[in-house]
Amino acid sequence: MTVLTGALAYAGMPGAAGAPNTRSTAAVLPPVVPQPESERALKGPGFTIGAETPIIVKSSDPDSREVGRYLGRLLRPATGYDLKVEAGRRDHRPAITLDRGGPKSLGEEGYTLTSRAEGVRLTARGAEGLFRGIQTLRQLLPAAVESPTVQRARWTVAPVHITDKPRYGYRSTMLDVARRFYPVADVKRYIDQAAAYKMNTLHLHLTDDQGWRIAIDALPNLTKAGASTQSGFTGGSWFYTKAQYQEIVAYAKSRFITVVPEIDGPGHTSAAQASVPDINCDDKTIPPYSGFDVKISVVCLRDPQHIANVSKFLTTVMTEVAALTPGPYIHVGGDEVPARPAEEYKAYVQAATSAVQAQGKKVIGWHDLSAGTIPAGSLMQYWGDEDARETIGTAEEHKDILLARKGVAQNASFIMSPADRSYLDMKYDSSTPYGLRWAGYVPVKNAYDWDPTTVTAKPDGTSPVVPANQIAGVEAALWADRAYTGSNELPTSTSQFVEPSVYTDFMAFPRLPAVAEIGWSPKSTHDWTRFSSRLAAQGPRWKAAGIGFYAAPDVPWANGS
Repeated sequence: MTVLTGALAYAGMPGAAGAPNTRSTAAVLPPVVPQPESERALKGPGFTIGAETPIIVKSSDPDSREVGRYLGRLLRPATGYDLKVEAGRRDHRPAITLDRGGPKSLGEEGYTLTSRAEGVRLTARGAEGLFRGIQTLRQLLPAAVESPTVQRARWTVAPVHITDKPRYGYRSTMLDVARRFYPVADVKRYIDQAAAYKMNTLHLHLTDDQGWRIAIDALPNLTKAGASTQSGFTGGSWFYTKAQYQEIVAYAKSRFITVVPEIDGPGHTSAAQASVPDINCDDKTIPPYSGFDVKISVVCLRDPQHIANVSKFLTTVMTEVAALTPGPYIHVGGDEVPARPAEEYKAYVQAATSAVQAQGKKVIGWHDLSAGTIPAGSLMQYWGDEDARETIGTAEEHKDILLARKGVAQNASFIMSPADRSYLDMKYDSSTPYGLRWAGYVPVKNAYDWDPTTVTAKPDGTSPVVPANQIAGVEAALWADRAYTGSNELPTSTSQFVEPSVYTDFMAFPRLPAVAEIGWSPKSTHDWTRFSSRLAAQGPRWKAAGIGFYAAPDVPWANGS
């Protein structure tokens, strides 16, 4: 068996992000994704981890101690080492040292990392920064470190000095568990995958026409009727109990990821309408829906009594969801509503945002929500594409642009998730077996080659509608409208549906790391050629971890990955 030594590396080119200014032969940088803010290769050997290497946590903070234990658990399967986590005030032998004494300039998520022959030192202001730094540390080791079984390797950390912190504070990915239900284990697996690329938010699309996925004690029929369908499936019981949802939230928290639950409306509500009669205009429930269409449903907002019914429904749901969700946000949806009078939509926005605010939470909604009155400081998730950008400054601006303007005027901040760049359910090309193409094909280069500050700008990058200071971050959204093979047509058999993890691996990798880098790395480091080279080095890691990624032809994979 081949012995692996050190991390895969690429030569630092003069002028490259993080590369030294001289042509020193020692200037070889490990291929890290996302690209660190500052990275400098060091001369000499790196640090080799052995069975007796301690993980020294220079803090009594329990969260920092837990990060140290996390690192030990991360390294154990592939190395076979049961590394001890020790508290320590001074270094007394070669070790991996976690130090939360970093400067304020690093912020909550920043870190510095230095690897030399005598040890690895990771410094941050707190446990979250240490955790982000560990995700870099694992990429400085051989790819085999990601294996779930013991590998024969020399576990040498590449010699390097890194200083790093994120560009944006909100870096999210979304799972559509409403149309395709993800078991708890699959959600946890995706949390780990997102955390590895320094994402800090998980948006769970919990409700849609095809399913209601969270238990609400006061409205048990939501999971009796509303959870009986998925897209293509009927007759099940697909939802998270309160204990399961809390398990997901706690697991995400242990990876410094905030869960954002979405309760969509006033469209995408067939599952709710199949469960709660008085939110329908005839006060009768509708049949549960297991199809694939959109814009087929809307709750009744035609008269004061039904507006009151919807408001009561939302208050009940948001009260229970908020109690289960320690994070600051609840997403209220707001997109793709069948045509209705503007007053009805505004009534829903008022009811939904009031219900969220009453629980002390901040509102997130799709940018469509700006058509109503939203609380100042809300987050609008912008999903417009190139077609909208091309109309900026014309007499006939696209609806998405007009809504973005309304959001800006109401002091909203924006999460950028343009459908033609960061929607992970879009096909890579015509050969992709899953997904859709209504926003066009999204090859890996498209998923990487964009900037949040110009998502609402003219095609030449000028006249942005959303100012840079009102951009909170980015999101990679993985919808499950067509999570089956042969997705250009409607399915004829449930055998066409792959397991959620298979769909997720193929559609998210390698595009999730591309969007993650957009959210984390400085704009000055943005370069497709260099990124694709670094991304290619991730292939062996994904293979070792058992991630069934798509070997995209626009990435120069090593050894034909």
